[in-house]
Amino acid sequence: MKNIYVILVALVAMFAAAGCNERPAETVRDIHPEWSYHAVMYELNTRQFTDEGTFRAAEGHLPRLRELGVDIIWFMPIHPIGVEERKGELGSYYSISDYKAVNPEFGTMEDFKHFVAEAHRHGFKVLMDWVPNHTSRDAVWTSNLDWYDLDENGSPVAPYDWTDVSQLDFGNEEMRDAMIDAMLYWVREADIDGYRCDYAVGPPLEFWDKAISILKDEKADLFMLAEAESPELHTEGGFDASYAWEAHHIMNRLAQEEYPIDSLRSYIAREKRRYPADAIRLQFTSNHDENSWNGTEFERMGDAYATFAAFTYVLPGMPLVYNGQEVGLDRRLEFFVKDSIEWQDRGGFTDLYKSLNALKHRNAALAAGEKGGELVEIETSNPTQVYAFSREAGGDKVVCIFNFSSRQADVTVGTDEMSLAPWEFVILED
Repeated sequence: MKNIYVILVALVAMFAAAGCNERPAETVRDIHPEWSYHAVMYELNTRQFTDEGTFRAAEGHLPRLRELGVDIIWFMPIHPIGVEERKGELGSYYSISDYKAVNPEFGTMEDFKHFVAEAHRHGFKVLMDWVPNHTSRDAVWTSNLDWYDLDENGSPVAPYDWTDVSQLDFGNEEMRDAMIDAMLYWVREADIDGYRCDYAVGPPLEFWDKAISILKDEKADLFMLAEAESPELHTEGGFDASYAWEAHHIMNRLAQEEYPIDSLRSYIAREKRRYPADAIRLQFTSNHDENSWNGTEFERMGDAYATFAAFTYVLPGMPLVYNGQEVGLDRRLEFFVKDSIEWQDRGGFTDLYKSLNALKHRNAALAAGEKGGELVEIETSNPTQVYAFSREAGGDKVVCIFNFSSRQADVTVGTDEMSLAPWEFVILED
């Protein structure tokens, strides 16, 4: 690996002057599923994950993923894909023709249920990707045209440039009830542990409030992730977690040295004001959208890829690994055709992610949501290159020092003087 990354286990008494930021004990309670607070999420693209592209083939990776240290497996959509206006040879996972069926490309319902059962046996939780905003143009639901937004000719509207899908009308109560029924189906039939909800700002908040309440009545420790960025999805919609898109975009700009570190400081201050302490924010350097459409982490972050991977683990929230990152996959995966991942480690990436996952699991300060330690910046002598902060909770503490520049950084932190190589970082534990 070209850039330097450092993870140190050490006493941090020398930084005591930074102050204690441990949350009061009375606020530390389970708002979210107990299993989610120290969890690492892993996104699985079934089509590209194995040469076979099936649930059964993916099942063979469960021991490897357990050893890697991930906890949650999120499947990209597993439903049948529409044919009308299909994009590419195999179509988009997000053009769903039947919410209660399995894409035969991946296997059968029994195959999926077997995967979930095996995943549970290995200690994983399993999330499904849910696409509530729209269906395919030829979905089974199109027999009820009043469930859709229609144009002046009475045809379902295709939102944005998503020409392979039809926009659902959330003003229709019958459609809303059918949507909730379909979501309940997978909890009851396959025993899944939650949903990652695509374009979660499409449906209204009152739909989510009702749907999530019903889903959690069915399975109390269900976990709900919104693919969107809005405090109201937590406070009014009932979601456990949401995407930290702005943090991701700032990290890309920092890696390209287009933004100063002050942009990060301003963002973190805004997050503290806007989001409740119990909101879990999903932190990532890649996902299926970023990889396929905007480039790999190596394209976007250059030599800083490992630096920002580590940063996603020590920021407040839950880290995400997109399949292939753990072996340094250095190409964009095709979206509408078969394009298998090659699983050879390209230079220490598996060990990097194993180390980061172990750090996330063992240190109480890095818990997500209200159980984690507040991020408190530590003053340094070189604030234009170096960002340092501490987090403390549950008797644990971390001190993190990042050189967010492509130049050596000489810096004094507390009473310690140090030189950090380009993009070098230090994580100290107590």
